[in-house]
Amino acid sequence: MSEHSILVTGATGKSGRRVVSRLRAAGLSVRAASRNGEHVFDWTDRGTWDAALEGVRSVYIVQMDGTKLVRPFVERAVRHGVRRLVLASGRGIDDPDYAKDSGGVREGILDSEAAVRESGLEWTISRPGWFAQNFSEGFFADGIRAGELRLPAGDGAAGFVDAEDIAAVVVAALTDDRHAGRIYELSGPRAVTLAEAVATISEATGRDIRYVPLSVEEYVAELVRQGVPPADARAFADVVEPLGKGTDAYLSDGVQRALGRPPRTFAEFARSTAAAGGWPT
Repeated sequence: MSEHSILVTGATGKSGRRVVSRLRAAGLSVRAASRNGEHVFDWTDRGTWDAALEGVRSVYIVQMDGTKLVRPFVERAVRHGVRRLVLASGRGIDDPDYAKDSGGVREGILDSEAAVRESGLEWTISRPGWFAQNFSEGFFADGIRAGELRLPAGDGAAGFVDAEDIAAVVVAALTDDRHAGRIYELSGPRAVTLAEAVATISEATGRDIRYVPLSVEEYVAELVRQGVPPADARAFADVVEPLGKGTDAYLSDGVQRALGRPPRTFAEFARSTAAAGGWPT
């Protein structure tokens, strides 16, 4: 590995694998690290950290929710001579009223942000909102596959951001020192309701897909009937709650500030995913 290698943790995830692909397309040396990827890295096994950090100068940190492992990892990165950190965080994390947090995720993320800022290294923080890819390969994909997305989100909207835009911002921050010391909140160019999103996906795929709004109680009961433990079902409802309240409908200019161009629209995401055969069937 070159001494200028870039470490990408969470390299098989939505943003991580896109970051790896973009860096390699640019001819850069990348260490793609994850529990089951090219290079073994496990947040819960500190014995994997040193080998991942050896010889790298820039790191994309995709943290493990609900933990405070980033701080000791950053301390070890400093000892290894890492110069630049880019942290994956989330929009609204500095607002305690943004969403319920029954899983205790917010405290860990705030500690991660503080650890990066206090590290003495060059740092950038990416705070994306809801990923558009949640419809194609994540949280909502099963509903899209079934032709019926059932969620307790009412007619709330969100500025869904394309993971390709997130990756482009991260790559810029990893490779260009002009992004040091900046926090980029990322969203799409327009807030989209779930009904609008599903209609857009239907048009792009030629399938009949519909959105069915549920109450929180109905949603939790459905998940429990499917075998989800009640506490986990309630935690899932907490995650969706900001959509129903429209908490994530505000727009951010992070993509424009970081890349000098507007973010991709939800329709562009839907069409490109269809062209690549990426919609669940």
